[in-house]
Amino acid sequence: MTSLVTTPNIADADGFYARLLATHRGLNEAQSHALNARLVLILANHVGDAAVLDAALALARDQT
Repeated sequence: MTSLVTTPNIADADGFYARLLATHRGLNEAQSHALNARLVLILANHVGDAAVLDAALALARDQT
């Protein structure tokens, strides 16, 4: 089992954030939410490890 990486791990975090915002540009709220849901499912499939995904869900929930 791999543990959830919570330290910065994106080489160009600002660039990724800019691309993420650009991906949402021109979408209405419902389309934006749907894009986020699809992205989460795509990345969850890539991770694949249920324990890591559970840890990510718990961390995201605790951050609200």
